[in-house]
Amino acid sequence: MSIDTATEPDRDLLRPLRYLWRVPLLLLHIVLGILLCSLILSWNQHAVMKNGREPFAHRMIRWWSVNLLRVFGLRSVRIGEAQRDPVLFVANHTSWIDIVMLHSQRAACFVAKAEIAGWPLVGWLARNGGTIFHRRGNNHSLSTVMQAMVERMRSGRSVAVFPEGGTGYNGVLKTFHARIFQAALDAEVPVQPVALRFARDGRRVIDAGFREDESFLHNIVRMLGEAPLDAEVHFLAPVPAAPEARRRMAELSRERIAAALEDRPG
Repeated sequence: MSIDTATEPDRDLLRPLRYLWRVPLLLLHIVLGILLCSLILSWNQHAVMKNGREPFAHRMIRWWSVNLLRVFGLRSVRIGEAQRDPVLFVANHTSWIDIVMLHSQRAACFVAKAEIAGWPLVGWLARNGGTIFHRRGNNHSLSTVMQAMVERMRSGRSVAVFPEGGTGYNGVLKTFHARIFQAALDAEVPVQPVALRFARDGRRVIDAGFREDESFLHNIVRMLGEAPLDAEVHFLAPVPAAPEARRRMAELSRERIAAALEDRPG
């Protein structure tokens, strides 16, 4: 396995130039996102897929997400096929932009930490996008979240979760929490693992997401200046339902994601 741990050369002379055009584009794209939420998404946020056809609001979410990735120099790449709605997507987690990566390929309701709801602009966008907020360490909150997940999936919406329970650093894939898989069993929907991977020239870049002790704002500023990368979204084989073995469902999902994150021999 070969892993590229560096996200930029020692002297990246193009970084200042990238800021010159990416920062204005980011501000313009944020304004566009506000308009989309106000005029389209909030009006039709409960639309569901019918006969495998995405509703207009979901296509707008994907369009906006693909272009936000482009602002950051990220090319959206899909490997594999997503299951039809409703489905529980389980993915590895390295950065806030993981949500954008998955949304670039399939609109879904995410489960996110409650603090995001209070973030300026981001919280408003998340709420209008159907995010389910969870207060970590609160069992009552988790029960409420699980109930909301089941209701969303029974209504025809897909839900996406990060079963590691937080972001990982330096390419480390943490243990997947098994309890969250119960929502898929209760809603009787498939579980599809999704590997989110940054790559340059086919080699994985492990520190493109959050670095340890890096703030949200610092991460955005750093990523805005980075050289182009591929933002790969790998839709993997669904895991078999195992009502008596949620732990095995979690382990198998993690195993499939770990395998997809590895560099392939050239």
